[in-house]
Amino acid sequence: MFLLSIVTTVCIGVLIGVEFAVSAFVNPILWQLEPDAQANAIRRFAGRLGKTMPPWYVISLVLLIAEAITQRHAPGENLLIVASLLWAVVIVFTIVFLVPINNRMAQLKPQQFTDQTQRAHRKWDALHRLRVVALAVSMVCFLVATRM
Repeated sequence: MFLLSIVTTVCIGVLIGVEFAVSAFVNPILWQLEPDAQANAIRRFAGRLGKTMPPWYVISLVLLIAEAITQRHAPGENLLIVASLLWAVVIVFTIVFLVPINNRMAQLKPQQFTDQTQRAHRKWDALHRLRVVALAVSMVCFLVATRM
């Protein structure tokens, strides 16, 4: 159980760190670039992260569920269930709201980087910030539960 907790902590912690970095550092820098460079960078980030993050999210959810199963009847059981459910809700939220925008951004050509596309990217970032908060709450629930 201790090894599982370490692996889960690292997996979800690094994922949340990457997601936080996108909103706090990457996107604000991208918005300062010239439109063609911005479109190119957004396309590359959307493509790379769009391929990397889905399996990472699923692995993280599986680890959280494994924690909830191994900690059945332990003091933190309910918090582990909440952490797992929150993570699952974030995955559904991502598929429904963020993936369609991300997929459009991954296909973006500089000449297609219109005001409407820029607004879509900013909408993605706003929704992404909500996702980061929900992931952080999930991690806090997990950490508290595994320290009880």
